[in-house]
Amino acid sequence: MPNIKSAKKRVLVAKQRTEANKAAKTKLKTILKKARAEGADAAAVKSAVVSVDKAAGKGLIHKNKAARLKSQLAKKANASA
Repeated sequence: MPNIKSAKKRVLVAKQRTEANKAAKTKLKTILKKARAEGADAAAVKSAVVSVDKAAGKGLIHKNKAARLKSQLAKKANASA
């Protein structure tokens, strides 16, 4: 454990951010899973695209990964439609 006050705070803040990021990534994965499921409606796909955009905007995932995920979702939605 650090001795300097600011270093102690950084440890606590890093832990909080790690937990928040982990929760957000888990939520994103769940949304993507629902959108990819058989019989998923257009609303689920649209919700997933919005969630991917938000995650990329917050720096949770890379912008290229976001583009790739959206492309895959659109491709699957168009194939099933």
